[in-house]
Amino acid sequence: MFDKKKLDRINELAKKNKEEGLTQVELKEREELRKEYLQHFRAHFKSRLDNVKVVHSQEEYDEYMKNNPQAQPVEPIIKKD
Repeated sequence: MFDKKKLDRINELAKKNKEEGLTQVELKEREELRKEYLQHFRAHFKSRLDNVKVVHSQEEYDEYMKNNPQAQPVEPIIKKD
């Protein structure tokens, strides 16, 4: 989890920027905090995606699509190692 104090500081800087603008030091701080937040977000998101497992076979998918004509087809994603 991203540090709540850092997230609060990002929001504080965003609010201040809208109201009165930021100094050069604050702009640099905001950029560094945002960069750190995005790195954390991407790493967390990637780890979540890495743990996704397909639990249905192609046959089960085909059967589902046949029985549910309103369902939107999904392009298969094949992970190549």
